[in-house]
Amino acid sequence: MNKSVSIIGSGFSALAAACYLAKDGNKVTIFEKNQTIGGRARQLKKNGFTFDIGPTWYWMPDVFERFFADFNKLPSDYYQLERLNPAYSVYFGQDDYITIEDTLEKICVAFESEETGSSKKLRKFIANAQHNYNVAIKDLVYRPGISPFELMTPVTIKKINQFFSTIKKDVRKEFKNDRLCKILEFPVLFLGAKPDNTPSFYSFMNYADFGIGTFHPKKGMYEVILAMETLAQSLGVTIKTQNPIDRIVVDKGEAIGIISNGETFISDIILSGADYHHTERLLDQKYRQYSERYWEKKIFAPSSLLFYVGFDKKIKNVNHHTLFFDVDFDTHAKDIYDNPKWPEEPLFYASFPSITDNSTAPEGKEAGIFLIPLAPGLNDTNELREKYFNKIISRFENLTSQDVKQHILFKESFCVNDFVKDYNSYKGNAYGMANTLMQTAFLRPKLKSKKVKNLYFTGQLTVPGPGVPPSLISGKLVAELIKKHHNN
Repeated sequence: MNKSVSIIGSGFSALAAACYLAKDGNKVTIFEKNQTIGGRARQLKKNGFTFDIGPTWYWMPDVFERFFADFNKLPSDYYQLERLNPAYSVYFGQDDYITIEDTLEKICVAFESEETGSSKKLRKFIANAQHNYNVAIKDLVYRPGISPFELMTPVTIKKINQFFSTIKKDVRKEFKNDRLCKILEFPVLFLGAKPDNTPSFYSFMNYADFGIGTFHPKKGMYEVILAMETLAQSLGVTIKTQNPIDRIVVDKGEAIGIISNGETFISDIILSGADYHHTERLLDQKYRQYSERYWEKKIFAPSSLLFYVGFDKKIKNVNHHTLFFDVDFDTHAKDIYDNPKWPEEPLFYASFPSITDNSTAPEGKEAGIFLIPLAPGLNDTNELREKYFNKIISRFENLTSQDVKQHILFKESFCVNDFVKDYNSYKGNAYGMANTLMQTAFLRPKLKSKKVKNLYFTGQLTVPGPGVPPSLISGKLVAELIKKHHNN
């Protein structure tokens, strides 16, 4: 191949695709609307503090290794990884929490102390989850979502019932302790759907959690973006920032270029790593594959209200990752998926990267990231942000038995309006389209446009789905599809 490729956006999937396409001999240019690359995985630096604005969890290190290995590289050529111990803790009440450590053996001990006999069930559950992981992450997710037959292998046919049962049903059948159930149901939230709407097969997320573990790249997740940028540039990729796309130019049903900042850039292939819905709005109506009604009916992953907080002291009784499940999980889930509204009592998550990594906060201080999952498309105002910050910080103080409000140096927030403004995100969703049964693999929006020749898509709204590892895989899948269609 020796084509010119224009890529819209510079998130994980776009950068991955750029690397593969450049390796195949194409002339690749990335157009990014913001001042810095990374898409949702950007960085905030303030007063000596460093925050990952987007993803903060590094799971499935084997997927990152596989990506870099395709270029004869290792992640360690670019950044240093540390396995977290504890991986995370989960609060259920004041001074009442369960800690998830760094090996399955230690986690079994924690489970057994909560529910007698649960460790034996956990080992069996994780063994099945590991098998699913080997099937899914090492094989199925590397298929392009073109045909239902991609999912039909001798192994998956034996597991067919796991596509029609749900994570919640399977977990609750084996475990009686509600706290343990919530911990086992938690990982699928990364897939953007409720545990009772996520196929059992996705238990491979539990293996990612308990079997492989949770990691932290030194200096934060943005180091992975910087690594991919270095790799892309070494392969000859050109990256243009502050270049929003005004329009995709189509001539006789064929994409021939893009218009950015009023300037036309002609190219053989257009690939969008930007929001799928937004990308189709850059086309005339007749060239759009999916109607507004189509998008309205889809189940989207949540949006989020995020706070980036600088504290003037070290925070106690928390881990690098800490979840707060002290309120009703199902009620909050209904407020996201069933009857979208601001939750009365939200669950929330907090990350303190400076516990692990002293590069993220000045000495003696703490960097805190707080996240409340929300329904996409909600009304977003400064007053609501302030109200919810006060809600969660008061609960945080009570649950962890410490005073922190008086120790806040500054806080920045990010919510629905920002997801729309910064990423053209449909309804301000944070993670793309949920991986439910009817939104899996070939049932997701396609990598290749059905209506415009030479137009392709990658990222969280297409195959294989939400999350950082799937985004890396999405970039590889679309690059392979382009190579297949344009080899000459």
